[in-house]
Amino acid sequence: MKVVVLSGGVGGARFLRGLVEVVDPGEVTVIGNVGDDLEVLGLHVSPDLDSIVYTLAGLGDERRGWGRAGETWNALAAAGELGGETWFQLGDRDIGLHLVRTQALGWGEPLSAVTKRLAAACGLEIVLLPATDDRLRTWLATPAGDLPFQTWFVARGHRDDVDAIRFEGAERATAAPGVLDALAAADVILIAPSNPYVSIGPILAVSEIRQALARRRAPVVAVSPLVGGRAVKGPADRMLERLAGGTSPVHVAGCYAGLVDALLIDHADAWGCAAVEATGVRAVVTSTLMTDCRASRRLAETAVEAVAVLS
Repeated sequence: MKVVVLSGGVGGARFLRGLVEVVDPGEVTVIGNVGDDLEVLGLHVSPDLDSIVYTLAGLGDERRGWGRAGETWNALAAAGELGGETWFQLGDRDIGLHLVRTQALGWGEPLSAVTKRLAAACGLEIVLLPATDDRLRTWLATPAGDLPFQTWFVARGHRDDVDAIRFEGAERATAAPGVLDALAAADVILIAPSNPYVSIGPILAVSEIRQALARRRAPVVAVSPLVGGRAVKGPADRMLERLAGGTSPVHVAGCYAGLVDALLIDHADAWGCAAVEATGVRAVVTSTLMTDCRASRRLAETAVEAVAVLS
């Protein structure tokens, strides 16, 4: 079974950790968000792609939920002493990856090729692709002004309400090599439990990818990132409330209107099934809270099994 997954960072990575225990990792292609990418101290950082790599390679810091385990912070501390920016924390081991990526990009290697090489070097069997090799950046319109994603999310702790979202460069962005072929060959396409606006939204902002999903041959199954109408972590619920008018399952489904065939929702949101199915999307109730590896595996199993319900 060929599986393609659209994924953001932390939540998507945890879902993928379960998925590779359910299906052959060699048959999985992950299309990752690059709207969060930024330059820190001259280094190109791809937070969501890196979260996927670290989690699947067993290198991630489970306590912090991001970055590498066993980190030290000497380089960042030294940079701070010299007046460098330290608001976006990069550990010493993490910097090693960014150095290799930045050098390769500087030599003209596309992000997709660099990402595949880094993933393989870390022992990943999946194919990991950025949505696009082109520059694509997420900007948030807030009462404090227009903010680039990481300034809003990290530096300001996503405390500002979001009135609108735009994806700089989306109008020119094309799908990275391998992305459209993977979507065309897929037996099932999954959308990980990631923020629909700022994790999956930048992927769908690449028109070729959105069009491929719209004319899909394979069924598309999305996993809601909410439990009981609330985000497990991050601002997804606040964004849905403000931008979609609510945090019910039908509001989540509305973010993927015309693009998904089924939506997995938590038992705590089962009351919203009828409204979802009234839109033509099949609602599948399960436990979506990924408290550990076993829970991630069960959720991945349910997502794959949902394909049979659609046939």
